[in-house]
This record gives sequence, C-alpha cells and structure tokens, in this order.
Amino acid sequence: MQDTLKIAAIQANLAWENPEANRAYFDKKISEIDGVDLIVLPEMFATGFSMNPEGIVDTGDMVAWMKATANAKQAALAGSLMIQEHNNYYNRFYFITPDGNSTTYDKRHTFTLAGEHKVYKRGEKPVIATYKGFKFLLQVCYDLRFPVFARNTSNYDVMLYVANWPKKRVFAWDTLLKARAIENMSYCIGVNRVGVDGGNYEYNGYSGIYDSLGATLAFAEAEEKTIYATLSKAHLEETRNQLNFLADQDAFELK
Repeated sequence: MQDTLKIAAIQANLAWENPEANRAYFDKKISEIDGVDLIVLPEMFATGFSMNPEGIVDTGDMVAWMKATANAKQAALAGSLMIQEHNNYYNRFYFITPDGNSTTYDKRHTFTLAGEHKVYKRGEKPVIATYKGFKFLLQVCYDLRFPVFARNTSNYDVMLYVANWPKKRVFAWDTLLKARAIENMSYCIGVNRVGVDGGNYEYNGYSGIYDSLGATLAFAEAEEKTIYATLSKAHLEETRNQLNFLADQDAFELK
C-alpha cells in the first residue's frame, strides 16, 4: 500500500481492425514511459471500436502481451479488448498488474446506437480492481452516461473510463467525466482516442484526469499524447473527511 500513484494515459490514433499494428504502436509509446504505476490504453485498443470481431478477436495473444508488458515495465496496464468466450463476444476491460494478476470487467452498457448489443454480450455488475492500496472502478465508454451503475457505494478511490467517444458528442464526454468525479468524490480518469475509424467516425480525444472535486490534473486535446498525473490517497481522504457528501447520497437498487 502506498499514498501516491503515478498514472500515464495514452491518447492514441488506433489502426482500424489491425491488432499487430496497434501492438507495435503501443510498444513504442509505452517504451517512452518511465517511473509510473499504471498505464491506461483506450477502449478496444487493439482494433478500434469494431462490430466485426470475426478474424480479429483476441485469442490470447494481446492479453499475453499486456501481461508481459506490465511485467517488463513494472506497471499495471489497463484497457479493453474484444474477447470471445463460450460462443459469446465481450467488450472486456483488463486491469493487469506487474505480477500477472488480472481483473476483468465486461462492459455493462453496450452502445445500442452502433448495434454493439447485437454483437457483444453485456456484463451484469460493476467490478473493482485493487492495486497498491487504491480501489479502481472499471468502466467502458457508454457506461459514463449511467450514474446509478457507477454510484460510489463501495468506497472506491478512482473511476477508470476507457473509450472510443466520437467528436460529435465529445462535449458530453468532457462534462460527464467531471460530473462523475464530483458526485462520487473520487478521482476520475477518462482515456479516449483520436483519428478516424473504419466507419468514418472522427475522434478528438479530450482524455482527462480529474480529482474528487472535478479539478483538472491532466488533459489532452485533439492529438496523440500521453498525459500524466499523480493521485494521492491522503488528499482524497482529507477531502472526503472535510466534505462528507457521500454519507448523504440516495440509495438505489440496480436491476
């Protein structure tokens, strides 16, 4: 357990449906990062947000790469991949620690506007990863629009969103990340992509790291960029002790 955690988040221009190219890209980007505890990649970082998993779905190679990279860098590695399991496809978030321990979360809110619900089976419950004394709530893209699902009833420290959130709706992304941090008195990390995908959707990033009052610790506009921030357990606990808003939150039953 430690008081501070150093974060690096990579806002990337993903190669469309090309795991090999994306793995080479992230090998280079990650090689430039030193001295951090956690490296975060976007949603479906190996392929882009594709509804065509046949032939490009990860069969274990990319997960093995994540484990090897986390071990080599001695930093946790996080991001989502398309995965096949028991004849179903999932948009699965992996949080992998340097010792190879893996926590996974299947995206709950599949994006119906793009037909994601027809291709990928949704998850059923929130998942928290614990690392170096910090508790991370794992979330994927469209989950950001559903605050009840992310409500801080388990005393987590960090909300971690990975996304392929398009430019035409980026104002919502930018606003809701801050709102989730404020309402849950939690650090909030949102990692998006840039570039244009195979469906001709444009992405302009706006990845950000925010403290428990919604203040910006790091931010990237519409460029390929790695952003950095240091999270403090003591600062989070001090803020919650002074402003104990979570004690007054409403109770919800999730169905």
